[in-house]
Amino acid sequence: MNLADLLHTQAEIQPDAPALIDRTGGRAAFYTFARLDEAVARAATMLRQSGLRPGDRALLFHPMSADLYIALGALFRLGAAAVFVDPGLGRAQIADACARWQPQAFFGAPRAHLLRLVVPALRRIPLAIATGWGAPGAVRWAQLWRCPPDTGETSPAGPDTPALITTTSGSTGRPKVALRTQGFLLAQHKSIQAALGLGPGDRVATTLPIFVLSFLAAGAATLLPGVDLRRPGRVRAGPLVAQIVQDEATCLAASPAFLEQIARHCAAAGRTLPHITRIFGGGAPLFPDLLDELQAIAPNASITAVYGATEAEPIAHIEAAAITPADRQRMAQGGGLLVGLPVPSIQVRILPDRWETPLPPMTPAALEAAALPPGDAGEILVSGSHVLPGYEQGEGDAETILLAGDTRWRRTGDAGYLDEKGRLWLLGRCAARVEDARGLLYPFAVECAAHTFAEVKHAALVSLSGERVLALELYRPLTEARQAALCKALAWAHLDRLLALPRLPVDKRHNAKIDYPALRRLLAQRRLTAD
Repeated sequence: MNLADLLHTQAEIQPDAPALIDRTGGRAAFYTFARLDEAVARAATMLRQSGLRPGDRALLFHPMSADLYIALGALFRLGAAAVFVDPGLGRAQIADACARWQPQAFFGAPRAHLLRLVVPALRRIPLAIATGWGAPGAVRWAQLWRCPPDTGETSPAGPDTPALITTTSGSTGRPKVALRTQGFLLAQHKSIQAALGLGPGDRVATTLPIFVLSFLAAGAATLLPGVDLRRPGRVRAGPLVAQIVQDEATCLAASPAFLEQIARHCAAAGRTLPHITRIFGGGAPLFPDLLDELQAIAPNASITAVYGATEAEPIAHIEAAAITPADRQRMAQGGGLLVGLPVPSIQVRILPDRWETPLPPMTPAALEAAALPPGDAGEILVSGSHVLPGYEQGEGDAETILLAGDTRWRRTGDAGYLDEKGRLWLLGRCAARVEDARGLLYPFAVECAAHTFAEVKHAALVSLSGERVLALELYRPLTEARQAALCKALAWAHLDRLLALPRLPVDKRHNAKIDYPALRRLLAQRRLTAD
């Protein structure tokens, strides 16, 4: 069984219910579950007639859209795997990915096919498929509607059959490869479903690509908004909110930057979204100030912050209503960011922070002996059926995997601790910690406290030439009194400087995670310029 089977089951249970409402690319496409399943079946026939076989791989360069999920469903139905490579990696690394995986098909939007002109490895892929108006030398994706639906069993795929292959950024060398099997995706779907509880009758507007697979498998309608999802922190919120209302969305599932745009627009316009019953934020930290802003514009919604990582999603979650005044006080005083109880399908341990140092194998008993007690901060390790067991060919495993008996534990690279209730608190990236003569200070301890001030949009703690610097991106300037109040509130952190910048560098995918190396380079350059 795979996710294509679950989609087919939904088509049998609720054929006329909405499955996908796609407003991407300046169009509006509506698919019921029956229509979506039919498209997947016809696409599977088309791919099979074009020569694709179980075990083959297809390279996909395509934004979120109905076409993308039809292609994924067809590949899963055939028992083939989808390979995703960031086009921004550059020609050499795209060619390296082609050599490594030798894809038999290239699927992309017309613009993506321009890469075939400059990357010979892409031209050597036997089958090229283009959506939209097509591309020279490529089969038009729309031809799937001329093919009869595939009537065979979904696929010969087993739980160990490769399904999704993705690469890391490669910023520290050759990109590492994450291979997700059909069994992994099913386990992840079950965990997402248990944590979020979405199903028939829900309409989810989302920007989280992997979650769409789970939403469809669970029978929830998915709305793909017609905005530029490459920059979720800069979307035009007015048209976006209009789409959410028009399509009668009941749930939002997106990155914090995307949700912030919605909340701020609605607050400025003096409007609320009473039809929204649930909001899920993931992919980046969701600080309490944003939770409050979302609750103000969606008064009938339960709001959940979801913590996870590319290699393990989800890990923990918490509803805003479950955060007590004592929890908020703890966050304001350097306790870090509360992300809630770990999901039932995952195990969490906290070990002393030795990030970037490989850990030798140990017995399960030794692991338990090394695990830190509640309240002690260290590195977060996780294991479970939806935790990536390692990278392909073992590249990067020495630094990120701990073997305890027969169990493989994933080192998240995040620092945190478990409290007396078993809830997980985040302290930020281990690599971003500040260590000096005054002791050890993790970034979220300071940044979460700074977010209790309404003027703060982003905050980032860095060490620069021996100084503890808190860089701020502000919604509006701090008055002298407010700056004094902020300094007093953070006195325990022994900061040397507060520095307001027009914009703090953030990750490209979610526009919400601080890019600490980029920030250090920016601050160093400013210092050189000033000198």
